[in-house]
This record gives sequence, structure tokens and C-alpha cells, in this order.
Amino acid sequence: MTVAAETAAGDAVAAEITPALLDPAAAERLALIERWAERHGVDAARRLAEAEDLADAVAAEITPANTVDTYTKSWRVWERFCRSTGLPEREGSRGALVAFVTWMLREGQQNGKGYSPSSASTHLAAAVVGLRQRGVHVSGDDQAEARAALEGLAVKLLQAGERRGRGQAVGGDIDGLRAIARACPDTLTGDRDKALTLTGFHYASRSQDPAGLLTGDVTLHPRGLVVAVLTGKTKHSVRNAKIRYADDPEICPVRAWTAYRTRLVAEQGEQWAGPSAPAFIGIDRWGHVTGGMGPDSVTRAIKRISTRAGVPIAWTGHSLRIGLASVARRNGRDGIAIADQGGWARHSRSMLGYMQRDDGWDDNASAGLT
Repeated sequence: MTVAAETAAGDAVAAEITPALLDPAAAERLALIERWAERHGVDAARRLAEAEDLADAVAAEITPANTVDTYTKSWRVWERFCRSTGLPEREGSRGALVAFVTWMLREGQQNGKGYSPSSASTHLAAAVVGLRQRGVHVSGDDQAEARAALEGLAVKLLQAGERRGRGQAVGGDIDGLRAIARACPDTLTGDRDKALTLTGFHYASRSQDPAGLLTGDVTLHPRGLVVAVLTGKTKHSVRNAKIRYADDPEICPVRAWTAYRTRLVAEQGEQWAGPSAPAFIGIDRWGHVTGGMGPDSVTRAIKRISTRAGVPIAWTGHSLRIGLASVARRNGRDGIAIADQGGWARHSRSMLGYMQRDDGWDDNASAGLT
């Protein structure tokens, strides 16, 4: 192909996507394709553009739904900030990012109150992703300065005696599990509740984990259960968690699972026994099965179950996950074994944070040294 022909072809490629110039990200992609055409020819530029489209599709496919939801919510926070301050949405300068974190801590919520530092940190990270997705250049140095400002302002809040946010959820414990098992009524709902809580504790479940389980993901083994957790966000959290029979039959997760599944099929039919059926089903107040449980319904169920049992502080959807880490640590379990069971990276900071200290007196680094 002659230079003139390549130029004409390149113009044709540009003409095909000129309407997309209204989008900064598309304009940047167009400029990249034109540079490829100049360096490698039009055919190679087309193939490279197709590879970019494939990369975008793969990125979308592997991004968890809850992460996409976070990006969407945080971009709305960024839009409110820009409307409030009169700053342009498509600008991620140092000053704009520092102003963003300051605004979030002072007045960013829709009720006029400030966000907690952890929420502000999430919104900052997601807003930067949103800016970059829209073709806005955000330098690492500018983002780092905004994060440093956020951390410094968070310290100021602590020094002023102001603590924001709900704090870490309470962790489940063995006494709570025993109270829950005793409080579950002798109904399909009660059996479901017991199995949901006892199994979830033993594999450190998030709310989305039991919601995503199918019957075929839970298999009986001579020594217990194997739970294939496929809803994780990382290579560590996608795992086969092994749950052994408990010494105490009252709070044995394997026996609870078997009793629940046997009753479900006996009362509701063989359609719930198939490997593609939901592992945990929703049940309304009249005892009617409503289908599979979603993450929100799991969270509500855990709170309701713990409240019914009289647990002093109601558990949340994350209490089972925190509970496994903290109880296993107190009982001397190896950190690597805890990480593998719960789907954390080994030496994960979040896992270490879940290993809660009771009061700081017994589990104290200075205890017994002098």
C-alpha cells in the first residue's frame, strides 16, 4: 500500500469514529489509533484497536458487580462535589482532588454531614477511576497528595475526639452461634437460618457468598463439607473451603446443612435438589419459598437471626467473616490456615484487622514482659 493510500485509509478510519470525539476517552483512543497507523500501517492499527476493545471487554467481565456499583455511587458523589463547588467534572487536578476530600469530610453527605474517613477514601479512589475512564489524566502524585490530605484531616478529627462511621462490625463467636442454634424454630426457615449461620461462620462468608452458592457447590465428604466459593473478588477468595464435623452436634455446620437440605426437598420438592438450584432459599413470613437469596437478603437474615437469639449486639453480614478470623486466632490457629479458609491473601491487612482483641489486657504485647 502506498503512503497516499495509507493516508486515505487512515482518514477513512478517523471518519468512521469522528462522532465519538465528543467523548474525551474516545478522542484519546482515536489519537492512539492514528499514531499506530502512522507507525505500523492501517491494517495493524485496526488489529491493535480490536485488541484494545477486547482488553476493555475483559476488564468489564472481571470487575465484580459490587465494585461497579461502588464506582457508580462514588461518581455521583464527585458530581455533587463539582456542582457544589462550581469545579468542572472532567478535571482531576491536585487542587480539585484535595478540595474533594476536604469537602467530603466537612459536608459531603446529602444530609450535610461529613463522610467517615474510610468512606471518603473509597470515594476518592473510585472517583479517580471514573475520571480516568472518561479520558481525564490524573497523575499519581496528585492522587497521593489528596490521599495524604485525607489522612492528615482524619488525624485531626481523632484529635478533636470525633469518630465517624459505624466502625467495624461485631464479630461472631461460639456463644453467639450456640444461642442462634437454640433460638432457631423447628421449621424450614429455622433450619435454613441455622445452616446459613453455622456454615457461613466456618468459611468466613461475606453476604454475597451464600447468596451465590448453588446446591452443586456444596458437596458432602466423609470428614465434612467442601464449599466451592466462586463469588470472590480475588484469586485467593475463590476457593474450596473445607468444613469439618463439629465436636458439638448442637452447632455442627455439617449436620445443620444436611438437616436443612433434607427438609427443603421433603417439603418443597425434588426441584430444589438439583445442582443448579440455589443452596440457600428465601422464605417469606408465611413460609413460602421465594427463590434464591441475594446478598441484601442474607445481610437482613443474619441481623434478624442474631436479634432473635438475643445476641447483645446484632450481627451484620460481615460478622461471620470477622468471627472466623478472630475466634480462630484466639484458639491458636495458624495465620496461613486462617487465610486459606477465609479466602484472604496470606498476611492480608484486612484479615489482621479482623483478628479483634477482646479488651487489650489479655492479648497485650507488653503483658508479662516485666
